[in-house]
Amino acid sequence: MSLDELIKKCIKKDIKAQEQLYTRYAKTLFSVSLKYARNYTEAEDILQDGFIIIFDKISQYKHKGSFEGWLKRIVINTALQRYRKQRVFNIVNEEHIEQEDVLVDEEDVSLQFLLKIVQELPDRYRLVFNLYALDGYSHKEIASMLEISEGTSKSNLARARMILKQKVEHFQTESKTS
Repeated sequence: MSLDELIKKCIKKDIKAQEQLYTRYAKTLFSVSLKYARNYTEAEDILQDGFIIIFDKISQYKHKGSFEGWLKRIVINTALQRYRKQRVFNIVNEEHIEQEDVLVDEEDVSLQFLLKIVQELPDRYRLVFNLYALDGYSHKEIASMLEISEGTSKSNLARARMILKQKVEHFQTESKTS
C-alpha cells in the first residue's frame, strides 16, 4: 500500500492501516523518543502518546515536506510537552559557559554508552542538547519551543556539553587503566 493510501485510510480511522503505519514507523520514532526520555520506559510512553496524537491529527498533514519528518516533530513535541508540564526550565540568569569540544575515541566509547550518558543529563540539559546537537534546531527555535530565553538555551547546552565531556573523559581514563 502506498503512503498516500495508508494516510487516507488512517484518516478514516481504519485500524489495520493504523497498525501498518505503526509498524512502519515505530522503530524510527522510538529512537527519537529515546533521545528525549530519561529511560526506556519513559520513551515507550512518549512513543505511545505520540502515536495517539498522530492518529488524532493525521488529517492535518498537508503533504508538504516529508511525512516522517512530520511524525518526528509530533514525537519531539510530545516529549517536550511532558517536560513543560513538569516545569524543568525555571532557570534565571545563568552565565554562558565556554563551549568545549568533546573528543571521543570511537573504539573505546559505544553508542549505547553515549545514549546512556545523554539520558542521565538533567531534563533541561538533555532536551536542549538533543534539540540543538542532534536535531539541528537553533537557540531561537529552542527558546520558543521550550518557552525559555535564548541565553538559557545556550547556557543549558554548554552545561550539557561540560557534563558529557567529564563523563566521557572519566570513562576513557577508567577504560585505559583497566
